Amino acid sequence: MFITFKKWTALYVATILGLFLVFAAILWQGSAVNASKNLELEQGEPFILVIDPGHGGFDPGAVAADGTAESQINLAIGLQMEEIARLLGIETDMTRREDVSTESDPSAAIRQRKNSDLQNRVAQVNDISGGVLVSLHQNSLPQVPSVHGAQVFYSESAGSQELAEAVQAALNETINDRAKEVKAAGSGVYLLKKAELPAILVECGFLSNGEETALLNTQDYQTRLALTILASVLEHLSQPE
Repeated sequence: MFITFKKWTALYVATILGLFLVFAAILWQGSAVNASKNLELEQGEPFILVIDPGHGGFDPGAVAADGTAESQINLAIGLQMEEIARLLGIETDMTRREDVSTESDPSAAIRQRKNSDLQNRVAQVNDISGGVLVSLHQNSLPQVPSVHGAQVFYSESAGSQELAEAVQAALNETINDRAKEVKAAGSGVYLLKKAELPAILVECGFLSNGEETALLNTQDYQTRLALTILASVLEHLSQPE
């Protein structure tokens, strides 16, 4: 295992405590129903957590040696993030809540379907006023199967790099046994390239690493990832300018 059970348990508890400390500060100023209104973006719009579980439907994304599909792991983590956020009074939106693609024409060629899926996701997230996008993915590097860990990429939209750094710091503390650094997504990630709102992409792990794949398939590890990402996003956005 990448980190000992004892250390992992302590960090897991610390993450949960951190999440509740963030909300304790928020709730100090109002009720849980109005908590999301205390988290405001620069333009003064209410904060909406937009969760994008990457791939889905005909497009499984990366596939591990044991058959684990990236799309399924992305969705499992995303649904947990949404459930926790909603329980805490945070408004959410998701690009998908089932194992489906968002393409417009299922009868089109695969490449066209993938392009349509991405275009529809972009249109959806850019139509959300006051949104902050977290796109969930899994990495794969079969030629170097020992590589593992979670890494965050950011778009060129204002506030994205700072958000990515906050989430990466939390992942380095709670999930990774070796610190990773954030990276600019550049033009290679269509969703982040076209997103007009603060946007990050979290590669939660490597499906090319057998040990990490096994962890990613467990609800416990999915919950750790969901809590860590959510807590760090909320803590960052609650900080005064």
